Amino acid sequence: MTSLNLTIDGMSCGHCVMSVQKALRALDGVEVTQVQIGSAALHYDPAKRTVEEILEAVRDQGYTPHPAATA
Repeated sequence: MTSLNLTIDGMSCGHCVMSVQKALRALDGVEVTQVQIGSAALHYDPAKRTVEEILEAVRDQGYTPHPAATA
Protein backbone atom coordinates (compact mmCIF):
# COMPACT_ATOMS: atom_id res chain seq x y z
CA MET A 1 0.00 0.00 0.00
CA THR A 2 1.12 3.53 -0.80
CA SER A 3 0.34 6.55 1.38
CA LEU A 4 -1.31 9.63 -0.08
CA ASN A 5 -2.12 12.92 1.63
CA LEU A 6 -4.45 15.36 -0.08
CA THR A 7 -5.24 18.99 0.46
CA ILE A 8 -8.80 19.63 -0.64
CA ASP A 9 -10.15 23.05 -1.55
CA GLY A 10 -13.83 23.87 -1.13
CA MET A 11 -14.59 21.89 2.02
CA SER A 12 -16.26 23.91 4.77
CA CYS A 13 -18.39 21.64 6.98
CA GLY A 14 -19.08 18.19 8.33
CA HIS A 15 -21.24 17.37 5.31
CA CYS A 16 -18.22 18.03 3.08
CA VAL A 17 -16.12 15.66 5.19
CA MET A 18 -18.78 12.94 4.98
CA SER A 19 -19.14 13.33 1.19
CA VAL A 20 -15.41 12.99 0.58
CA GLN A 21 -15.04 10.15 3.07
CA LYS A 22 -17.90 8.20 1.48
CA ALA A 23 -16.52 8.71 -2.05
CA LEU A 24 -13.03 7.55 -1.05
CA ARG A 25 -14.26 4.54 0.91
CA ALA A 26 -16.26 3.41 -2.13
CA LEU A 27 -13.05 2.95 -4.13
CA ASP A 28 -11.67 -0.59 -4.23
CA GLY A 29 -8.05 -0.65 -3.11
CA VAL A 30 -8.33 2.51 -0.97
CA GLU A 31 -8.13 2.62 2.84
CA VAL A 32 -9.10 5.98 4.32
CA THR A 33 -7.05 6.99 7.35
CA GLN A 34 -8.53 10.43 8.02
CA VAL A 35 -10.73 13.03 6.36
CA GLN A 36 -11.14 16.50 7.84
CA ILE A 37 -12.04 19.90 6.46
CA GLY A 38 -9.40 20.68 3.84
CA SER A 39 -7.50 17.40 3.83
CA ALA A 40 -7.54 13.63 3.61
CA ALA A 41 -5.02 10.91 4.39
CA LEU A 42 -5.26 7.45 2.87
CA HIS A 43 -3.44 4.35 1.68
CA TYR A 44 -4.05 2.85 -1.73
CA ASP A 45 -2.99 -0.17 -3.74
CA PRO A 46 -1.38 1.10 -6.98
CA ALA A 47 -2.28 -2.19 -8.66
CA LYS A 48 -5.99 -1.44 -8.15
CA ARG A 49 -6.24 2.35 -8.16
CA THR A 50 -4.35 5.32 -9.61
CA VAL A 51 -3.86 8.69 -7.93
CA GLU A 52 -5.85 10.27 -10.76
CA GLU A 53 -8.83 7.99 -10.04
CA ILE A 54 -8.69 8.98 -6.38
CA LEU A 55 -8.54 12.67 -7.26
CA GLU A 56 -11.45 12.24 -9.68
CA ALA A 57 -13.61 10.67 -6.95
CA VAL A 58 -13.07 13.80 -4.83
CA ARG A 59 -13.69 16.10 -7.81
CA ASP A 60 -16.97 14.28 -8.46
CA GLN A 61 -18.11 15.46 -5.02
CA GLY A 62 -17.49 19.08 -6.04
CA TYR A 63 -14.12 19.69 -4.37
CA THR A 64 -10.63 20.39 -5.70
CA PRO A 65 -8.01 17.91 -4.43
CA HIS A 66 -4.22 18.30 -4.64
CA PRO A 67 -1.70 15.61 -3.69
CA ALA A 68 0.23 16.94 -0.68
CA ALA A 69 2.72 14.08 -0.33
CA THR A 70 3.24 10.50 -1.35
CA ALA A 71 5.31 7.81 0.27
